Amino acid sequence: MSVVAKSNTGKTTLLQSLIPELRALGLSVGVLKHHGHPAAFDMPGKDTFKLSATGADLVVGVSPVQVATFRTVDEPDLDEVLQSSFVGMDIVLTEGHKTGSYPKIEVHRAAHTSELLCTEDQLLAVATDVDLTLDVPQFGIDDARGLAAFLAMWISRANHTNAHASAGVL
Repeated sequence: MSVVAKSNTGKTTLLQSLIPELRALGLSVGVLKHHGHPAAFDMPGKDTFKLSATGADLVVGVSPVQVATFRTVDEPDLDEVLQSSFVGMDIVLTEGHKTGSYPKIEVHRAAHTSELLCTEDQLLAVATDVDLTLDVPQFGIDDARGLAAFLAMWISRANHTNAHASAGVL
């Protein structure tokens, strides 16, 4: 699921309120932050950065509270990252990645734009501060609980459909 919007519209703010609501519903949640700029996440001067600079393909930093993985790549493949890094998650939310083929929730604020980035057929839902004329579910920009309940139902339906399809039931 990709959460998309124009810059500074509230993607991170929505995710910060949505993730705890999804967790409260018993779902495991992964987040992939899409960073469109060609810059490393690791910082010069840090040991992980120094070790990566030596040519290591993979550096993992472990502390009492976090594990951080730094993999050297020429051009990351989103599908490969999702399949290798998010095994066992009920839902993976990507922040950004508006060009991907995954279902999207668009964050829309009237003060930023009157038009959506996505077409209706690309959208699963919209989180907005105005009523839009769309045939997709709309949630208030601050209705993380309602959006989480909708996503939990959507996941349940998708899992039910996939279970039937793999059992040969259509």
